[in-house]
Amino acid sequence: QVQLVESGGGLVQPGGSLRLSCAASGSIFSLYNMGWYRQAPGKQRELVAASTNGGSTNYADSVKGRFTISRDNAKNTVYLQMNSLKPDDTAVYYCYAVIQPSVVAGVTTYWGQGTQVTVSS
Repeated sequence: QVQLVESGGGLVQPGGSLRLSCAASGSIFSLYNMGWYRQAPGKQRELVAASTNGGSTNYADSVKGRFTISRDNAKNTVYLQMNSLKPDDTAVYYCYAVIQPSVVAGVTTYWGQGTQVTVSS
């Protein structure tokens, strides 16, 4: 069984910073893409940032230059450094990981439980 545990959300003032973490644990044979989505009230879930196990990254246009995704493959952990936060960044942030749990299992996308980020003065 695979689990993704997120941490690091909270309340921050506009212009501030937060760092989200997401650690994958359990049965992991191979770990592929990891990343973050977010969902604001009344809006669809959107991709924020993604990272491949080869080191490539991509970002939503709205966060380019402000957010940085990184990962520690030894720890099966992905991070999202969020700087210059704006009220529009307020949302629940969900991490995901594309994992092959065992040599005989197929590849599956797993999700974290979500962490609230609120940007407000």
